[in-house]
Amino acid sequence: IFFVILRQNHIDISMDNLPQDPAMLFSYINMLLRDRYESLEALCDDMGIDPQELKSRLAASGWEYNPDANKFW
Repeated sequence: IFFVILRQNHIDISMDNLPQDPAMLFSYINMLLRDRYESLEALCDDMGIDPQELKSRLAASGWEYNPDANKFW
């Protein structure tokens, strides 16, 4: 379970509050990229998280971000 604080169209969430299971994190981030955000940078900016930290966390499980497809694979 993770907690989200909503503030006028801005979501504030820390990396610690994202899903800890790598497959769940992968699925959650790709869902947000597909449904709400045009880029990883827009997602991270809106959520207040570091894009490099997110990329590193997903890369540790073998996934990398493809900006042309706007998803991790």
